[in-house]
Amino acid sequence: MTAQAAAKASAPSAVDVVALGESMVTFLPARPGRLADVPSFDRGIGGAESNVLCALAAAGHTTRWVSRVGADGFGDHLVAAVARYGVDTSAVGRDPHRPTGVYFRTADDRDCDTHEVVYYRAGSAASAMARGSVDEGALASGRVLHLTGITPALSADCLDLVRHLCARRADRAPLVSFDVNHRPGLWRNRSGAGADVLLGLARGADLVFVGEDEAAAAWGITGGPEALRAALPEPATLVVKQGGRGATLFRHGEEPVFQAAPRVDVVASVGAGDAFAAGFLSATLRCLGAARRLRHGHLMAAAALTVPGDLARPCARAHADRLAALDDAAWETLRLGPGWTANAPEETGGAAPEETGGAAPEEPGAEEEVRTP
Repeated sequence: MTAQAAAKASAPSAVDVVALGESMVTFLPARPGRLADVPSFDRGIGGAESNVLCALAAAGHTTRWVSRVGADGFGDHLVAAVARYGVDTSAVGRDPHRPTGVYFRTADDRDCDTHEVVYYRAGSAASAMARGSVDEGALASGRVLHLTGITPALSADCLDLVRHLCARRADRAPLVSFDVNHRPGLWRNRSGAGADVLLGLARGADLVFVGEDEAAAAWGITGGPEALRAALPEPATLVVKQGGRGATLFRHGEEPVFQAAPRVDVVASVGAGDAFAAGFLSATLRCLGAARRLRHGHLMAAAALTVPGDLARPCARAHADRLAALDDAAWETLRLGPGWTANAPEETGGAAPEETGGAAPEEPGAEEEVRTP
Protein backbone atom coordinates (compact mmCIF):
# COMPACT_ATOMS: atom_id res chain seq x y z
CA MET A 1 0.00 0.00 0.00
CA THR A 2 1.37 3.43 -0.93
CA ALA A 3 1.72 6.14 1.69
CA GLN A 4 -1.08 8.11 -0.02
CA ALA A 5 -3.41 5.10 -0.02
CA ALA A 6 -2.60 4.34 3.62
CA ALA A 7 -3.37 7.94 4.63
CA LYS A 8 -6.67 7.80 2.76
CA ALA A 9 -7.60 4.48 4.36
CA SER A 10 -6.93 5.84 7.86
CA ALA A 11 -8.78 9.12 7.30
CA PRO A 12 -11.93 9.53 9.42
CA SER A 13 -15.21 8.87 7.63
CA ALA A 14 -17.23 11.90 6.60
CA VAL A 15 -19.98 13.09 8.95
CA ASP A 16 -22.49 15.94 8.99
CA VAL A 17 -21.12 17.92 11.94
CA VAL A 18 -17.84 17.86 13.88
CA ALA A 19 -17.41 19.90 17.06
CA LEU A 20 -14.34 20.73 19.12
CA GLY A 21 -14.65 21.53 22.79
CA GLU A 22 -14.49 20.54 26.44
CA SER A 23 -17.23 18.57 28.12
CA MET A 24 -17.34 17.97 31.85
CA VAL A 25 -18.95 15.64 34.31
CA THR A 26 -21.80 17.54 35.96
CA PHE A 27 -22.96 17.02 39.52
CA LEU A 28 -26.58 18.01 40.05
CA PRO A 29 -27.97 18.26 43.59
CA ALA A 30 -30.42 15.58 44.65
CA ARG A 31 -32.62 18.32 46.17
CA PRO A 32 -32.83 22.14 46.07
CA GLY A 33 -30.62 24.18 48.34
CA ARG A 34 -27.22 25.82 48.64
CA LEU A 35 -24.24 23.76 47.60
CA ALA A 36 -23.08 23.95 51.22
CA ASP A 37 -26.30 22.27 52.36
CA VAL A 38 -26.93 19.64 49.66
CA PRO A 39 -25.92 16.19 50.95
CA SER A 40 -25.73 14.29 47.66
CA PHE A 41 -25.53 14.81 43.91
CA ASP A 42 -26.55 12.97 40.75
CA ARG A 43 -24.00 12.66 37.96
CA GLY A 44 -24.61 13.98 34.44
CA ILE A 45 -22.66 15.49 31.57
CA GLY A 46 -22.35 19.03 30.27
CA GLY A 47 -20.56 20.94 27.54
CA ALA A 48 -21.80 23.37 24.91
CA GLU A 49 -20.27 21.59 21.93
CA SER A 50 -21.20 18.05 22.97
CA ASN A 51 -24.73 19.31 23.77
CA VAL A 52 -25.06 20.44 20.15
CA LEU A 53 -23.71 17.12 18.85
CA CYS A 54 -25.97 15.02 21.06
CA ALA A 55 -29.05 16.95 19.93
CA LEU A 56 -28.04 16.64 16.28
CA ALA A 57 -27.37 12.92 16.63
CA ALA A 58 -30.78 12.45 18.28
CA ALA A 59 -32.28 14.30 15.28
CA GLY A 60 -30.73 11.79 12.89
CA HIS A 61 -27.47 13.46 11.84
CA THR A 62 -23.99 11.95 11.91
CA THR A 63 -21.70 13.75 14.33
CA ARG A 64 -18.17 13.53 15.70
CA TRP A 65 -16.71 15.00 18.88
CA VAL A 66 -13.05 16.08 19.00
CA SER A 67 -11.69 16.72 22.48
CA ARG A 68 -9.42 15.44 25.26
CA VAL A 69 -10.36 13.95 28.62
CA GLY A 70 -8.32 12.54 31.46
CA ALA A 71 -7.33 8.88 31.64
CA ASP A 72 -9.66 8.54 34.62
CA GLY A 73 -13.08 7.22 35.56
CA PHE A 74 -14.77 10.55 34.87
CA GLY A 75 -13.27 10.55 31.38
CA ASP A 76 -14.59 7.02 30.83
CA HIS A 77 -18.06 8.08 31.93
CA LEU A 78 -18.06 11.23 29.81
CA VAL A 79 -17.02 9.50 26.59
CA ALA A 80 -19.47 6.66 27.12
CA ALA A 81 -22.35 9.03 27.92
CA VAL A 82 -21.80 11.16 24.82
CA ALA A 83 -21.42 8.03 22.67
CA ARG A 84 -24.78 6.73 23.89
CA TYR A 85 -26.45 9.63 22.09
CA GLY A 86 -24.98 8.34 18.83
CA VAL A 87 -22.00 10.72 18.65
CA ASP A 88 -18.70 9.34 17.25
CA THR A 89 -16.15 9.74 20.05
CA SER A 90 -13.20 8.05 18.31
CA ALA A 91 -11.33 11.38 18.05
CA VAL A 92 -11.44 12.04 21.81
CA GLY A 93 -7.90 11.74 23.17
CA ARG A 94 -6.88 10.61 26.66
CA ASP A 95 -4.42 12.62 28.74
CA PRO A 96 -2.57 10.57 31.38
CA HIS A 97 -1.29 13.66 33.20
CA ARG A 98 -4.37 15.92 33.44
CA PRO A 99 -7.84 15.26 34.86
CA THR A 100 -11.27 15.41 33.30
CA GLY A 101 -13.06 18.65 34.21
CA VAL A 102 -16.05 18.54 36.56
CA TYR A 103 -18.54 21.07 37.88
CA PHE A 104 -21.27 21.34 40.49
CA ARG A 105 -24.42 23.43 40.26
CA THR A 106 -27.52 24.02 42.34
CA ALA A 107 -30.99 22.93 41.27
CA ASP A 108 -32.09 26.55 40.83
CA ASP A 109 -32.38 28.00 37.34
CA ARG A 110 -29.33 29.94 36.13
CA ASP A 111 -31.39 33.11 35.83
CA CYS A 112 -32.22 32.92 39.55
CA ASP A 113 -30.25 34.93 42.13
CA THR A 114 -29.73 31.83 44.28
CA HIS A 115 -28.16 29.77 41.49
CA GLU A 116 -24.61 28.56 42.19
CA VAL A 117 -22.15 26.87 39.87
CA VAL A 118 -18.59 25.84 40.73
CA TYR A 119 -16.17 24.67 38.02
CA TYR A 120 -13.11 22.48 38.55
CA ARG A 121 -11.64 22.73 35.08
CA ALA A 122 -8.34 24.63 35.52
CA GLY A 123 -5.54 22.41 34.24
CA SER A 124 -7.99 19.93 32.75
CA ALA A 125 -7.12 17.60 29.87
CA ALA A 126 -9.22 19.68 27.46
CA SER A 127 -7.45 22.90 28.43
CA ALA A 128 -4.25 21.38 26.98
CA MET A 129 -5.75 20.94 23.51
CA ALA A 130 -3.45 22.42 20.90
CA ARG A 131 -2.48 22.15 17.27
CA GLY A 132 -0.80 18.77 17.03
CA SER A 133 -2.52 17.31 20.10
CA VAL A 134 -5.93 16.81 18.47
CA ASP A 135 -6.86 14.89 15.33
CA GLU A 136 -6.91 17.57 12.61
CA GLY A 137 -8.11 14.99 10.09
CA ALA A 138 -11.18 14.47 12.26
CA LEU A 139 -11.71 18.24 12.49
CA ALA A 140 -11.85 18.40 8.69
CA SER A 141 -14.16 15.39 8.31
CA GLY A 142 -17.49 17.17 8.69
CA ARG A 143 -19.63 19.19 6.34
CA VAL A 144 -19.85 21.64 9.26
CA LEU A 145 -17.23 22.32 11.97
CA HIS A 146 -18.90 23.78 15.06
CA LEU A 147 -16.87 25.85 17.54
CA THR A 148 -17.72 28.09 20.48
CA GLY A 149 -16.13 30.96 22.35
CA ILE A 150 -15.64 28.73 25.38
CA THR A 151 -12.72 26.74 23.96
CA PRO A 152 -10.39 29.69 23.23
CA ALA A 153 -10.89 30.89 26.81
CA LEU A 154 -9.44 27.67 28.27
CA SER A 155 -5.76 28.33 27.46
CA ALA A 156 -3.39 30.07 25.08
CA ASP A 157 -2.94 26.83 23.15
CA CYS A 158 -6.70 26.39 22.82
CA LEU A 159 -6.97 29.96 21.53
CA ASP A 160 -4.22 29.32 18.98
CA LEU A 161 -6.04 26.18 17.80
CA VAL A 162 -9.40 27.93 17.37
CA ARG A 163 -7.76 30.89 15.62
CA HIS A 164 -6.21 28.44 13.16
CA LEU A 165 -9.57 26.82 12.50
CA CYS A 166 -11.36 30.16 12.05
CA ALA A 167 -8.70 31.68 9.79
CA ARG A 168 -10.03 32.38 6.30
CA ARG A 169 -7.98 30.50 3.70
CA ALA A 170 -8.53 28.92 0.32
CA ASP A 171 -8.17 25.33 1.54
CA ARG A 172 -10.65 25.61 4.44
CA ALA A 173 -13.09 22.80 3.67
CA PRO A 174 -15.89 22.58 6.24
CA LEU A 175 -18.37 25.37 6.81
CA VAL A 176 -17.22 26.91 10.12
CA SER A 177 -20.00 27.54 12.63
CA PHE A 178 -19.17 29.68 15.69
CA ASP A 179 -21.35 30.30 18.74
CA VAL A 180 -19.93 33.31 20.59
CA ASN A 181 -20.89 31.91 24.03
CA HIS A 182 -19.23 34.72 25.96
CA ARG A 183 -18.27 33.49 29.45
CA PRO A 184 -16.57 36.39 31.27
CA GLY A 185 -15.50 34.19 34.19
CA LEU A 186 -13.31 32.07 31.93
CA TRP A 187 -11.40 35.11 30.67
CA ARG A 188 -10.88 36.70 34.10
CA ASN A 189 -7.41 35.24 34.65
CA ARG A 190 -6.28 35.42 31.03
CA SER A 191 -4.18 38.21 29.54
CA GLY A 192 -5.83 40.10 26.69
CA ALA A 193 -9.41 41.18 26.19
CA GLY A 194 -11.64 38.14 25.74
CA ALA A 195 -14.39 40.19 24.09
CA ASP A 196 -12.05 41.43 21.37
CA VAL A 197 -10.74 37.90 20.82
CA LEU A 198 -14.27 36.58 20.34
CA LEU A 199 -15.12 39.34 17.88
CA GLY A 200 -12.07 38.47 15.81
CA LEU A 201 -12.91 34.76 15.81
CA ALA A 202 -16.52 35.43 14.84
CA ARG A 203 -15.38 37.51 11.87
CA GLY A 204 -13.53 34.47 10.52
CA ALA A 205 -16.50 32.09 10.70
CA ASP A 206 -19.05 31.32 7.99
CA LEU A 207 -22.01 31.03 10.36
CA VAL A 208 -22.21 32.89 13.69
CA PHE A 209 -24.67 32.62 16.59
CA VAL A 210 -24.74 35.50 19.07
CA GLY A 211 -27.26 36.74 21.62
CA GLU A 212 -28.25 40.38 21.89
CA ASP A 213 -27.58 40.25 25.63
CA GLU A 214 -24.06 38.81 25.33
CA ALA A 215 -23.21 41.27 22.52
CA ALA A 216 -24.20 44.13 24.80
CA ALA A 217 -22.15 42.71 27.69
CA ALA A 218 -19.08 41.82 25.63
CA TRP A 219 -18.95 44.50 22.97
CA GLY A 220 -21.29 47.24 24.18
CA ILE A 221 -23.45 46.83 21.06
CA THR A 222 -27.03 47.76 21.95
CA GLY A 223 -28.55 48.86 18.66
CA GLY A 224 -30.41 45.65 17.88
CA PRO A 225 -29.74 43.01 15.21
CA GLU A 226 -28.84 45.55 12.52
CA ALA A 227 -26.11 47.03 14.71
CA LEU A 228 -24.71 43.56 15.27
CA ARG A 229 -24.70 42.88 11.55
CA ALA A 230 -22.81 46.13 11.02
CA ALA A 231 -20.19 44.94 13.53
CA LEU A 232 -20.03 41.46 11.92
CA PRO A 233 -20.37 41.93 8.15
CA GLU A 234 -17.97 39.10 7.22
CA PRO A 235 -19.89 35.87 8.08
CA ALA A 236 -22.12 34.67 5.26
CA THR A 237 -24.76 33.85 7.87
CA LEU A 238 -25.38 35.66 11.17
CA VAL A 239 -28.05 34.57 13.66
CA VAL A 240 -28.92 37.12 16.34
CA LYS A 241 -30.78 35.49 19.24
CA GLN A 242 -33.21 37.86 20.94
CA GLY A 243 -34.19 35.85 23.99
CA GLY A 244 -37.85 34.92 24.31
CA ARG A 245 -38.80 37.32 21.54
CA GLY A 246 -37.21 35.29 18.75
CA ALA A 247 -34.21 35.51 16.43
CA THR A 248 -33.11 37.38 13.31
CA LEU A 249 -31.20 35.78 10.44
CA PHE A 250 -28.89 37.72 8.14
CA ARG A 251 -27.48 36.16 4.96
CA HIS A 252 -25.35 37.83 2.32
CA GLY A 253 -27.45 39.09 -0.58
CA GLU A 254 -30.78 38.59 1.20
CA GLU A 255 -33.13 40.62 3.37
CA PRO A 256 -33.00 39.87 7.11
CA VAL A 257 -35.59 37.41 8.41
CA PHE A 258 -37.11 37.52 11.90
CA GLN A 259 -38.98 34.63 13.48
CA ALA A 260 -40.73 34.94 16.81
CA ALA A 261 -40.15 32.19 19.34
CA PRO A 262 -43.17 30.10 20.36
CA ARG A 263 -44.53 30.48 23.86
CA VAL A 264 -42.86 27.93 26.14
CA ASP A 265 -43.68 26.78 29.66
CA VAL A 266 -40.07 26.89 30.86
CA VAL A 267 -38.81 24.26 33.27
CA ALA A 268 -35.14 25.36 33.11
CA SER A 269 -33.19 27.59 30.72
CA VAL A 270 -30.02 25.46 30.82
CA GLY A 271 -28.89 24.30 27.37
CA ALA A 272 -31.41 26.29 25.32
CA GLY A 273 -28.75 28.18 23.34
CA ASP A 274 -26.93 24.98 22.40
CA ALA A 275 -30.23 23.38 21.40
CA PHE A 276 -31.13 26.37 19.22
CA ALA A 277 -27.80 26.05 17.40
CA ALA A 278 -28.45 22.33 16.87
CA GLY A 279 -31.91 22.96 15.43
CA PHE A 280 -30.65 25.67 13.10
CA LEU A 281 -27.73 23.52 11.94
CA SER A 282 -30.05 20.58 11.35
CA ALA A 283 -32.29 22.69 9.12
CA THR A 284 -29.22 24.11 7.36
CA LEU A 285 -27.96 20.61 6.60
CA ARG A 286 -31.37 19.89 5.08
CA CYS A 287 -31.30 23.11 3.02
CA LEU A 288 -34.54 24.46 4.44
CA GLY A 289 -35.46 28.11 3.91
CA ALA A 290 -34.44 30.94 6.22
CA ALA A 291 -37.66 31.10 8.24
CA ARG A 292 -37.74 27.35 8.80
CA ARG A 293 -34.14 27.27 9.91
CA LEU A 294 -35.04 29.74 12.65
CA ARG A 295 -38.21 27.84 13.55
CA HIS A 296 -36.32 24.56 13.86
CA GLY A 297 -33.86 26.37 16.14
CA HIS A 298 -36.75 27.59 18.29
CA LEU A 299 -38.31 24.12 18.42
CA MET A 300 -35.07 22.45 19.49
CA ALA A 301 -34.59 25.17 22.12
CA ALA A 302 -38.14 24.56 23.35
CA ALA A 303 -37.29 20.89 23.86
CA ALA A 304 -34.39 21.92 26.14
CA LEU A 305 -36.44 24.56 27.94
CA THR A 306 -39.14 22.07 28.94
CA VAL A 307 -36.83 19.58 30.73
CA PRO A 308 -34.73 20.13 33.89
CA GLY A 309 -31.28 19.14 32.50
CA ASP A 310 -28.89 20.38 29.79
CA LEU A 311 -29.98 17.82 27.19
CA ALA A 312 -33.39 16.95 25.79
CA ARG A 313 -34.36 14.53 23.06
CA PRO A 314 -35.91 16.57 20.22
CA CYS A 315 -39.31 15.72 18.83
CA ALA A 316 -39.51 13.48 15.76
CA ARG A 317 -38.44 15.18 12.54
CA ALA A 318 -41.84 14.74 10.86
CA HIS A 319 -43.55 16.48 13.77
CA ALA A 320 -40.97 19.28 13.87
CA ASP A 321 -41.44 19.77 10.12
CA ARG A 322 -45.21 20.08 10.57
CA LEU A 323 -44.77 22.68 13.28
CA ALA A 324 -42.14 24.62 11.31
CA ALA A 325 -44.51 24.69 8.31
CA LEU A 326 -47.43 26.28 10.20
CA ASP A 327 -48.75 29.53 8.79
CA ASP A 328 -47.81 32.66 10.71
CA ALA A 329 -51.13 32.88 12.58
CA ALA A 330 -50.88 29.27 13.78
CA TRP A 331 -47.21 29.65 14.73
CA GLU A 332 -48.04 32.69 16.83
CA THR A 333 -50.61 30.71 18.84
CA LEU A 334 -48.24 27.78 19.46
CA ARG A 335 -47.54 26.99 23.10
CA LEU A 336 -45.16 24.22 24.16
CA GLY A 337 -44.95 22.64 27.61
CA PRO A 338 -43.29 19.65 29.27
CA GLY A 339 -43.81 16.46 27.28
CA TRP A 340 -44.58 18.19 24.00
CA THR A 341 -41.81 16.33 22.13
CA ALA A 342 -43.48 12.93 22.64
CA ASN A 343 -45.11 12.80 19.22
CA ALA A 344 -44.78 11.22 15.74
CA PRO A 345 -42.17 8.53 14.90
CA GLU A 346 -38.55 9.45 14.22
CA GLU A 347 -37.45 10.11 10.65
CA THR A 348 -33.95 10.78 9.39
CA GLY A 349 -32.15 11.85 6.26
CA GLY A 350 -30.67 15.04 4.89
CA ALA A 351 -29.05 16.95 2.10
CA ALA A 352 -25.90 19.00 1.65
CA PRO A 353 -25.87 22.43 3.29
CA GLU A 354 -26.93 25.26 1.01
CA GLU A 355 -23.84 27.24 2.04
CA THR A 356 -21.56 24.47 0.76
CA GLY A 357 -23.25 24.10 -2.59
CA GLY A 358 -25.87 21.41 -2.00
CA ALA A 359 -29.10 21.32 -3.96
CA ALA A 360 -32.05 22.32 -1.82
CA PRO A 361 -34.87 19.79 -1.63
CA GLU A 362 -38.48 20.85 -1.70
CA GLU A 363 -39.53 22.05 1.73
CA PRO A 364 -42.11 19.91 3.53
CA GLY A 365 -45.64 21.18 3.84
CA ALA A 366 -47.73 21.10 6.99
CA GLU A 367 -49.76 17.90 7.05
CA GLU A 368 -51.82 19.17 9.93
CA GLU A 369 -52.16 22.28 12.01
CA VAL A 370 -50.88 21.69 15.52
CA ARG A 371 -51.50 24.65 17.78
CA THR A 372 -50.84 23.12 21.17
CA PRO A 373 -49.16 19.69 21.08
